[in-house]
Amino acid sequence: MSGASVGEFLGYWQEEGAIYARRGDYDWMAAQLGGQRVLEIGCGPGFGTQALLARGLTVLAVDTLPECLAATRQRVGADGVTLIEADVAALAAGQRSVIEAFAPDTIVCWLMGAPASVTGAVNGDGGRAVIAYREAVHRRVAELATELSSVRCIHFVDRTAIAWQAKDIGRDTLVRYHIEKTLRGLPFVAERDHARYRKLEGSAQELAQLRRAYPANAGVVPTLASLLAERKP
Repeated sequence: MSGASVGEFLGYWQEEGAIYARRGDYDWMAAQLGGQRVLEIGCGPGFGTQALLARGLTVLAVDTLPECLAATRQRVGADGVTLIEADVAALAAGQRSVIEAFAPDTIVCWLMGAPASVTGAVNGDGGRAVIAYREAVHRRVAELATELSSVRCIHFVDRTAIAWQAKDIGRDTLVRYHIEKTLRGLPFVAERDHARYRKLEGSAQELAQLRRAYPANAGVVPTLASLLAERKP
């Protein structure tokens, strides 16, 4: 798990996010976007925000944790970004007004997570609580995108593990998952060409854990799974 308390969660992502930033993973995510005005859901300690700003995008970053917003402000400064503390599942009228006035053309939801105190995750639950939390947030993000007429695209990125040699099949699985769960009944479409994977360079310990979890497939590797959904014409 990435931390039971807010402090542990933020500390984990300060360290993990720095690794992703050095490898260029956040730049890879940001490079897939068009548009100019991005609503970032769950900015964490701000590494994703930093990558978006580096591409010259204007960003409104939302997080439920003031500690994450403070870390993001410290990392990126004030130029080109607005930060608000809000929960997309329970937006107050004033928070929604700020988002509507910002008029984002793109919403990003990258590496969604929260402290165990929020998700209800416990050791030994097989990640089920985190998966349920992520699915609920993804769905609410897609619903919010539907409600905001300015939004043309939604970009989801999360960590997973796949057999790398089967990544082409995995793209179909990723698209089907989001169509059936995240985007069901909403005016957004996901295409196979917009489903991408990026191999993560896990430690020997992480790889050993994966191999134990997937004993039938020695080729499984930690991966970023990316999908860009577009509003239907």
